[in-house]
Amino acid sequence: MANSGNNNTTLIARQTEVSGDLHFRGNLVIEGKVKGNVSAHSDSDARLQIVDGGMVEGEIRVPHVVINGNVKGDVYAVRHLELSSKAMVEGNVHYKLIEMVKGAQVNGSLVSNIDIDGTGEPRMLEYVEEAVGESD
Repeated sequence: MANSGNNNTTLIARQTEVSGDLHFRGNLVIEGKVKGNVSAHSDSDARLQIVDGGMVEGEIRVPHVVINGNVKGDVYAVRHLELSSKAMVEGNVHYKLIEMVKGAQVNGSLVSNIDIDGTGEPRMLEYVEEAVGESD
């Protein structure tokens, strides 16, 4: 995954537990446990990485997401989602582009073509049919 251009990285270390919602910019690496929603603005290049042993209990709304730990909640990846070999997601996964490695598990639905509008609410992408010819 490409670097977001800034070097602002926040680490939630192993054996650290955070209770409450997190909204961040830059990069967030979770080695410990977060009980709450994790989000970043959908127009940013924010990147969330949940490493092996890391856990999130809550909804995730981040443009770039790499999961190799556990998630209990829905995941909304506006741009790119990578599910590594030890990923375990209990919830629905909404993505624009997905990479899933052998061994990754999702207990929920995989939903493609989701777009997140400015309010942070998911909406399906609209498909416009083009007129092929005139019937007159």
